[in-house]
Amino acid sequence: MTCYDWHGILPACKLAASGPRAVTEQEHQLNSTRDRILQTLLRQPRRTINELAEAVGINPISVRHHLTNLQVEGLVTSEEERHGVGRPRLLYALTQAGMERFPTRYLQLTTRLLSQMKETMPVAVVSGLFKQVAEDLASEYADQVRGLGMEERLDFVQRMLAEQGFTVEWEKKGEGYEIHEVSCPYYQIGVNHPEVCAVDQALISKMLALPAEKVQCVLNGNAHCTYLVQPAPAAAANVLVQDTRI
Repeated sequence: MTCYDWHGILPACKLAASGPRAVTEQEHQLNSTRDRILQTLLRQPRRTINELAEAVGINPISVRHHLTNLQVEGLVTSEEERHGVGRPRLLYALTQAGMERFPTRYLQLTTRLLSQMKETMPVAVVSGLFKQVAEDLASEYADQVRGLGMEERLDFVQRMLAEQGFTVEWEKKGEGYEIHEVSCPYYQIGVNHPEVCAVDQALISKMLALPAEKVQCVLNGNAHCTYLVQPAPAAAANVLVQDTRI
């Protein structure tokens, strides 16, 4: 079995095992400054270092240091902008990951939209929309999986789903493979709208070019969702890309 730690789970567990540690005043100030920078960029995107320094109340050198760390963490991005004669200036803004650190009403809005769709559209149409989402995602990765063997594809699916917010593990079981979704970003939506589960199931099937059978589901009381894939003897060594139609 292969397992990638895409969300920093193992370091977090190691830290927890060593016992709690008091947060120093310096660390508290650093976190507070970082938060103020992020909040400023949330309210006023595309700010320069000097503008952020003025808004946050610290010197530009400190702001630059914090921005560098925030960029490494993938929370902030920058782009150059020309403004007359001279060197272009850098403008900073939140990335999608940075935006997601703040409370939103996306879950409530998504749930209401799905409820409205199900009231006004046939069930088959709604299910088809979710499957189309999976097909569109799969088409984005088609070139990257072309020519890969079965276990290479499983590794790729693991990484790809991690990018979508899943925590995934897979293991070989006899002649087949089990794919475990340890955590799912759609869980809260799926409680009221289980149709959303069609997205990851269809996506796994498309990427592996094999049917993915759901044998366990967290919505049914299981610890997590598990999919079973059974490669055909000829497909185990070389999965045909054209069968995926991606």
